[in-house]
Amino acid sequence: MNLNRYAIVMHDNDNVATAVKDIPLQEKIELVMSGESREIEIADSIPLGHKFAIKPITKGQDIVKYGEFIGKATEDIDVGKLVHVHNVESTRGRGDLSKKTIA
Repeated sequence: MNLNRYAIVMHDNDNVATAVKDIPLQEKIELVMSGESREIEIADSIPLGHKFAIKPITKGQDIVKYGEFIGKATEDIDVGKLVHVHNVESTRGRGDLSKKTIA
């Protein structure tokens, strides 16, 4: 297990972590979640600043980062997999989802 700080989890409700440096495929990293240390094996190469799943995420489930809802999974996402535009749909700032009436 690599004890270097590769990623951060900011809130107990988060289901993703954010990489603070590039994480190579199959790296085993240690994360502290809810006050407990947990080992995760990275299933994709994770670039600096990108997210990866720290819990299994099912299609349609909310993606939670920093305790905030940031989108919905468009497919099932296994622990250690990259969470990005290919498997997440943002629902923030989307005018097509608002119920505006044009007069």
